[in-house]
Amino acid sequence: MSISLNHLLLTEPTGGVPTGRKPSWLKMKMPGGDEYAKLLNLVNDQKLHTVCQSAKCPNMGECWNAGTATLMILGDVCTRSCGFCHIATGKPPTLDLDEPRRVGDAVATMKLKHVVITSVNRDELPDGGASIWADTIRQIRAKSPGTNVEVLIPDFCGDWGALQRVLDQKPEILNHNIETIPRLYPKVRPQAKYLRSLKLLQIARDQGFTTKTGMMLGWDETEAEIDSVLDDLVSIGCEILTLGQYLQPTQQHLPVQRWVHPDEFVEWKRRGEAKGIRHIESGPLVRSSYHAEKQVHAHAGTPV
Repeated sequence: MSISLNHLLLTEPTGGVPTGRKPSWLKMKMPGGDEYAKLLNLVNDQKLHTVCQSAKCPNMGECWNAGTATLMILGDVCTRSCGFCHIATGKPPTLDLDEPRRVGDAVATMKLKHVVITSVNRDELPDGGASIWADTIRQIRAKSPGTNVEVLIPDFCGDWGALQRVLDQKPEILNHNIETIPRLYPKVRPQAKYLRSLKLLQIARDQGFTTKTGMMLGWDETEAEIDSVLDDLVSIGCEILTLGQYLQPTQQHLPVQRWVHPDEFVEWKRRGEAKGIRHIESGPLVRSSYHAEKQVHAHAGTPV
């Protein structure tokens, strides 16, 4: 049954940042527990990075206690300066050619059925880091052949040859986040292009890949603008979408404009799936890799 979104759009007064405490539905547990400690030690021992730590993911405690994490390759310094992201921005100091081997070893040690790999943007590299991406997937295949590989990739500045190096390694899910509506790109993703991101997803889909993307809500996006993005994703055959609440990581980042009610996330899931997106993971604390191990089956009609 459709729900009117009019009463759910909890926008604060013009120019106002939501005041007071975060709403109750955004409370989360502090990380801890045996599995959390075990995974933290493994990441540190292998000198790896995780987006869970670098991006201050609110689900880190839940996911790490379940023995899952999103490994981040190509270092922990990004060449882009997105207005929402907590990952450090600047000129990356090195290119670690041994990183793919260590990632493969870590995945094998964790005995993962599903692994998510992401990266910073490395726009200073001729191929945007695509060769490291390809080698990382090869290492995982060699050392943990039973593991499903999901990649959350950058746009490689529209270098489709670089993208093809990643696609040639046949990841089970090809994820690239659009992050927000087109109108907000200049302040949310100033070095990215909405149509370029759609093109990337379409290229992967045209080659038969299961494609996935993610978007944050909580700026001043309108109902019509969100609907338009959903229509764009349907038009390129995108199968999986994650929707979550934007949370401002520091005072230097873009402010939150509104707290999105959980019922609104439920309605966007209903609406998007009715339009033709196969599976939508939608909720205030949902992030790109949340329940990723379950989403791998969503495109096949398996219950999630």
